[in-house]
Amino acid sequence: MSLLGTIALAMGASWVSGLRLYAAVGVLGALGRWGGLDLPGHLAALTHPWVIGVAFFLYAVEFVADKVPYVDTVWDAVHTFIRIPAGAALAAATFGDFSPVVQVLALLAGGGLALSAHGTKAATRVAVNASPEPFSNAIVSTTEDGVALGALGLAVFVPVLLIVLVGAAVLVSLLVLPRIVRALRRRRAARQARRAAP
Repeated sequence: MSLLGTIALAMGASWVSGLRLYAAVGVLGALGRWGGLDLPGHLAALTHPWVIGVAFFLYAVEFVADKVPYVDTVWDAVHTFIRIPAGAALAAATFGDFSPVVQVLALLAGGGLALSAHGTKAATRVAVNASPEPFSNAIVSTTEDGVALGALGLAVFVPVLLIVLVGAAVLVSLLVLPRIVRALRRRRAARQARRAAP
């Protein structure tokens, strides 16, 4: 795999991990085992049948849990401690054939990309759960599924476009996330004010 392809795969795997970690592991493993994809570095470990099976089983659980209001918020809270380190590890593993310095840099960048995607996803979901109707959660979750799988496809087949889109997504996250957090704080303050009112 070319250096550009390796960079794109590391970026794609780590960023998608912030949204759908188990899908990232399962899809890359399946492509490496049966799709003819030559996974770089230490990512070949993802092609083991047990890794693929467990990843797709957990993705099936996540697929359901992520579409249930408030269950998805708990799921995201727990996965803060799983998605971000896993995204960092996937990025470092992608550069397993490079020097330890490059692997550490990939680890740091991968963790940042996973944090960007996960933080935006989790904050958006808290805001969506506050809406009274039950359908927006499932729509947002299904969109995230599509974005995650599409990003993995771009990482493998159109690496330059993936790099551009992930860079843009990180910039959007930096702009949007603070606004979501401020809106949630205002909503909480208004709710507390209503409770305190006689």
